[in-house]
Amino acid sequence: MVAIFAAGIAAGTINTVVGSGTLITFPTLLAFGYAPVTANVSNTIGLVPGAVSGAVGYRRELTGQRERVLAVGGASLGGGVLGSILLLVLPESAFKAIVPFFIAVALILIVLQKPINRRLGDRRRGHGEGIGGGTLVGAFLCGIYGGYFGAAQGILMLSVLSLTIDDSLQRLNAVKVIATGLANLVAGVVFVIAAHVAWDVAGLIACGSVIGGVLGSRYGRRLPPGALRALIVVVGIVAIVRLV
Repeated sequence: MVAIFAAGIAAGTINTVVGSGTLITFPTLLAFGYAPVTANVSNTIGLVPGAVSGAVGYRRELTGQRERVLAVGGASLGGGVLGSILLLVLPESAFKAIVPFFIAVALILIVLQKPINRRLGDRRRGHGEGIGGGTLVGAFLCGIYGGYFGAAQGILMLSVLSLTIDDSLQRLNAVKVIATGLANLVAGVVFVIAAHVAWDVAGLIACGSVIGGVLGSRYGRRLPPGALRALIVVVGIVAIVRLV
């Protein structure tokens, strides 16, 4: 219980700052013997409250972004519905085969995050409010991924927003927190209706993620990015080994 609660805190913090907290909680649940799909479903539900507390912490950056949040959040929410349905429809063997690939891609994105950020830096000037089709399509695809699994969903979403919207990173990160949270929320609703949920696990992660969301929005920017990436990579490799 202590380990799962602590993993929830870490995941809530990381999701707010970077967006790959599932790479902490998911391997933790696997290590305690939970089936992969049950672990993913319970984890998705548990991380929703952390997104709420993280969004509250980013309320200053959200000022003036109502239309953007509604558009990106709506696209992500729609994708989350489809992704969660795919998780329930496809056999568990497909999940076990696909997820290691997803985690590997997520780890590569995390390792390459610094050069990606550097290349995207010139697109973060100003505070344009425009929303194009590329933004909505990208957010929808990220929502599908988030509804199905979700590790590094935040990194994918932030990359999409940075590529398609001319604005500062912190303002885009605030939008990312809400958009990925909505994908998790709608997926969680689908899972509550149609899947087996380990409610004790979901509750522990939820309590931890709320604390983590607050910590991430207040102090997350002070964490050494290199150390954070190294921790996530190690945990992700452990998850791949466990699944394979």
